[in-house]
Amino acid sequence: MVDTPATRQAAIAYVDSLEHRDWPRLTSLLTDDVIYEMPQTRERIRGRSAFVRFNEEYPGDWHLRVRRVVADGQLAALWLDVRVGDDGLEACVWLEVDEHGLIGRITDHWPEPYDPPPGRKHLVERW
Repeated sequence: MVDTPATRQAAIAYVDSLEHRDWPRLTSLLTDDVIYEMPQTRERIRGRSAFVRFNEEYPGDWHLRVRRVVADGQLAALWLDVRVGDDGLEACVWLEVDEHGLIGRITDHWPEPYDPPPGRKHLVERW
């Protein structure tokens, strides 16, 4: 079983790899069958390669900064400051880490529901 400090470290590394566009590092943090969900857009991505590709292709000059991390056992919650150009917002991210310390489930919560931007249907399923 993964302990709380390892889960916290995985959560911080997750955000850091996204912020620095370090796709090999991001890949190394995820299970092969990771599931990524965004309830506000009702989108789900299945699998490490699709999730990494989703982030590689995500448009705009976006940046992430951790405001707070809470970890307990194999679960972590992140409160993030998100910047896209001059626009700022907050997001909450829930992570589930498996017994090997890899992230197996990611749920992003954004402040408002919205329709997903075009161009990512090849990576996501809607519910």
